[in-house]
Amino acid sequence: MGDYKKARLVLDKEYIIGTTDKRLFGAFIEHLGRAIYGGIYEPAHPLADEDGFRRDVLELVRELRVPVVRYPGGNFVSGYNWEDGVGPREQRPVRLELAWGVREPNTVGTNEFVTWARKAGAEVMLAVNLGTRGPDAARNLVEYCNHPGGSYWSDLRKAHGYPEPHEIKLWCLGNEMDGPWQIGRKTAEEYGRIACETAKVMKWVDPSIELVVCGSSGRGMPTFPAWEATVLEHTYEHVDYISLHTYLGNQENDTRNFLAKSLEMDEFIRTVVATCDYVREKVRSKKQINLSFDEWNVWYHSNEADKKVERWSLAPPQLEDAYTFEDALVVGCMLITLLNHADRVKIGCLAQLVNVIGPILTENLGPAWRQTIFYPYLHASRYGRGRVLQPVISSPCYDAKDYTDVPYLAAAAVAGEEREELTIFAVNRDTDQPLLLEARLAQFAGYQVVEHLVLEHEDLKARNTKEEPDNVVPHNKGEARMEEGFLRALLPKLSWNVIRLKKLPS
Repeated sequence: MGDYKKARLVLDKEYIIGTTDKRLFGAFIEHLGRAIYGGIYEPAHPLADEDGFRRDVLELVRELRVPVVRYPGGNFVSGYNWEDGVGPREQRPVRLELAWGVREPNTVGTNEFVTWARKAGAEVMLAVNLGTRGPDAARNLVEYCNHPGGSYWSDLRKAHGYPEPHEIKLWCLGNEMDGPWQIGRKTAEEYGRIACETAKVMKWVDPSIELVVCGSSGRGMPTFPAWEATVLEHTYEHVDYISLHTYLGNQENDTRNFLAKSLEMDEFIRTVVATCDYVREKVRSKKQINLSFDEWNVWYHSNEADKKVERWSLAPPQLEDAYTFEDALVVGCMLITLLNHADRVKIGCLAQLVNVIGPILTENLGPAWRQTIFYPYLHASRYGRGRVLQPVISSPCYDAKDYTDVPYLAAAAVAGEEREELTIFAVNRDTDQPLLLEARLAQFAGYQVVEHLVLEHEDLKARNTKEEPDNVVPHNKGEARMEEGFLRALLPKLSWNVIRLKKLPS
C-alpha cells in the first residue's frame, strides 16, 4: 500500500470498554429558530402529513435511527410554562420568549412532540423548567404525561385527546443552570437543593423514571468541576445521570488545531467521571452515576448572522450553521470519543437535529437535505451499537497551536450486536498524506472486510446545499483488506472511515 506513515491498532475480544446504550445516538430539538416551525412542523408544506409534520424530514430522521430526542430545551425551557403548549390550539397564548428573543406561538407542545417522536421511531427526553419554576410544575407534568388516569392532570391529558399515558422515562432537571445567560441562573447550592426536591416529587409520581441533573454547561466554566461536586452531594441518591455540553468551533480557521479539539471532550468526560466517583465515596453510596452528553456538536458558522435576527419575530432562522467537510471530520472525532467512553456515557444528544446546528437542513415550503455532519452520525448510529473494544493505538503525532502530541489516528472499534461483526471507526487528522492503518485482529479469525466507507473531499470548506445536496457524500471504495490476522487499511488524508468486517462462512 505504499510508503506512508503507519498507525497500529490492537483489538482483543475480551477487552471491552462497555456496551453502547442505544440512547448514545440521540438528538435534541428545542423551541429555537426553525427547528420546529419550518423544520419538523410545517402544515402548509406539500409533504406535510395529517398532523402538519414534514414527511421528508421524518424520513431523514428515521434514516438516522435516532433513538431519543431531548425536548423542549435548552435555554428555552428555563422560561417555559408547559401548560401553554397543551389543550386547544386556538386557546394557547403567544409568549415573548426571552432566551432567544422571539415570539413563541405554542402551536407545538408536549403532546404534539410526542406524536412526532413516535412517528420518527424515537423516545422523548423531556426537560422541566427549574429557572422560573420548580417542583410543583415538574411533578404536575410527570402526572400529565405518565399517570394512567383518575387524577386531575392525567384526566386533563385525556380530555386533550390522549387517552393513553405517554410513558416518558427520561427527564432533565433544567438546563445549564450555572450559565449567566440562563433564565433563573442559580449557584451550585441553590440548584442542588431545588434539583433534589424536584427529583424526589417527580419520582414519587412515577418511580420508574430516570433523571438527568445539570452539570456544568461547559468545561471552561469557572465553577467546573466544583459545580458537579456540590450538585451531586445534594442529589446523588435521587438522580441517575449528570449532563455535559460541548460545542467546538474553528473561528481561527486553523484545521490542525480544530481537529485536535475533540481531545478536550475526552478530558471533560474523564474529569466528570472522576468527580462523580469522588462524590460517590464521599456520600458512601453504592450507586454509580453515569453521564448524559446531551448537547454536543460543532457550532460557530452562524454567530454573526444571529446578531442580525429581528427581535420578537416568529421562527426566524437562528443557529443555522451550514456545515463543511472539515466540520464532519470533527463530528467524527467527537463520536469516536463518545464511543470510547461507552462505559460511563450512556446518553448522547447531537445538538440539534433540524435547521438549528443540525445534520438536516430545510427550506420553508421547499426541500430538505443532508448536511456533511449527517454521515458520521448516520454511520455511528447504524454500526456503533454493540460492545466497544478497548483500542490500543500507536500513532504518529503532531503539535498544534493549543495542543501537543495529537495522534493522527482517532479510532474506536465496536463488536456488533450480532457478535460476529466488527466495525472500526477512524479519522485521519493528517492534512498532507494518507495514513496506513495496521490493526492486529488475531482473535477475529475468518473475518473479512465487507465494506470500507470513506468520507473525503478535496475542499475542506465544501458544503451540501439545496442546489448540490450530494456535494459531500461518502463512498465505499476504501482500500482495506485482511491479511494473516492483520487488517491493513489506507486512510486518505483528512478522512472519516468506517471499516466493516464480518465473519464469513468457511
